[in-house]
Amino acid sequence: MKALIQRVTSSSVEVDGTNVGQINKGLLVFIGIEKLDELSHADKMINKILSYRVFSDENDKMNLSVSDINGDVLIVSQFTLAADTKNGTRAGFSNAMNPLEAENIYDYMVEKFKTFLNIQSGVFGADMKVSLVNDGPVTFLLEC
Repeated sequence: MKALIQRVTSSSVEVDGTNVGQINKGLLVFIGIEKLDELSHADKMINKILSYRVFSDENDKMNLSVSDINGDVLIVSQFTLAADTKNGTRAGFSNAMNPLEAENIYDYMVEKFKTFLNIQSGVFGADMKVSLVNDGPVTFLLEC
């Protein structure tokens, strides 16, 4: 499982011209679910995202997590994070979990995140338009 997290001052996602999720200060999280991922990987990733220190403290050091600042999280499924890009100039997607199984894990993650913070989400498998103001910029690729 991979998560690309971006520290944002705002972010939104729309599907078919309709805004389906919008946040203020917090994290935009793109989730890539791979073939061998299980709910235990999802739990580990959720904990990592919630505790990963990407926000500045009073000394301007990245010592605070999204939980520490009571920030927002916008979670968006992105199967392209599971791509194999090691060879050639076209990505391979044999590492990505099949959509039906991946959607179950994604939905589980969204529901679990909701117990912690203000969570918004995209629509699994939809053609989404994501807007963001990356703060920093600060972007990290997390893997579990």
